[in-house]
Amino acid sequence: MAKLMASQNHDIHATSDWRALYPFGSHYLDIDGLAYHYLDECENKAGDDLPVLLMVHGNPTWSFYWRELIPKFRDRYRVVVPDHIGCGLSDKPGRDAYPFTLARRVEDLCRLVEALELRNVTLVAHDWGGAIGMGAAAAMSERFERFVLLNTAAFRSRRIPLRINVCRLPLLGRLGVQGFNLFARAAIRMAVRRPERMTAAVKSGFLAPYDSWPHRTAVQQFVLDIPLRPKHPSYAKLEEIEAVLPRLADRPVCLIWGMKDWCFTPHFLERFEEFFPSAQSHRLEEAGHYVVQDSPEEVAAAMEGFLSGTADFRLKTSDS
Repeated sequence: MAKLMASQNHDIHATSDWRALYPFGSHYLDIDGLAYHYLDECENKAGDDLPVLLMVHGNPTWSFYWRELIPKFRDRYRVVVPDHIGCGLSDKPGRDAYPFTLARRVEDLCRLVEALELRNVTLVAHDWGGAIGMGAAAAMSERFERFVLLNTAAFRSRRIPLRINVCRLPLLGRLGVQGFNLFARAAIRMAVRRPERMTAAVKSGFLAPYDSWPHRTAVQQFVLDIPLRPKHPSYAKLEEIEAVLPRLADRPVCLIWGMKDWCFTPHFLERFEEFFPSAQSHRLEEAGHYVVQDSPEEVAAAMEGFLSGTADFRLKTSDS
């Protein structure tokens, strides 16, 4: 059972300098006793009647990743931005209290979509958000109309960078990721191409939720949940999501790619172009994996063009 909880002002590091970069109201959905944090931003009185941008983050980020895009769209859209369980301002259970699998992540997102009665949804997804978001779209396709995918994947692949694979090693990987926070700390350097934009305040914002060994459980579990072989617990779910992609190819798709990403390389962009041959593709040559952090203006401009150009998609399809 999932139920909405009262809006709260979360006091995690309330005096930290990153809070000024994240001036949004917190909301929570109770999912089986766990607080699932999300933002629900809209400046238009039409509110619930507006089309929705559902922004879904990856690992080791959180809703803070989308902070520069939210103000650019909330005048015309209802912008909903969740934190996965164990991430951001959501509850952070231990390994024995939550499964930390792709299937459960998809289920959580579906429950949020249902609880908020979201329709006419444009998914905006990055990193793990692609598989999770496309999984939700596969499960409730009638609610999703457009897709904006940024340096992500929603299909099987055996490609994994050595620096990530090392983090999957028993004991050593957990010690590095949970004990020393090496995964999140490395990302604020390795995932960007424009280090001048990664100010002290921005760094503290990316790292703030992951300030202790137990608070980094989800970061480690995301790394372990990468399904490379059929015996992996999340392999079948990812295979299921991949199988649905061709059935979503008749909907507008925008692919925005940081071409200097060493994780979700241009190979993954090309694979998406095979699934979605009519997609709009935007190659940002000087952006890395954290493409929104590196190039927020370019990403916003690509989204603006895509959204305005497909604004009448719902009308066309409803009349056909």
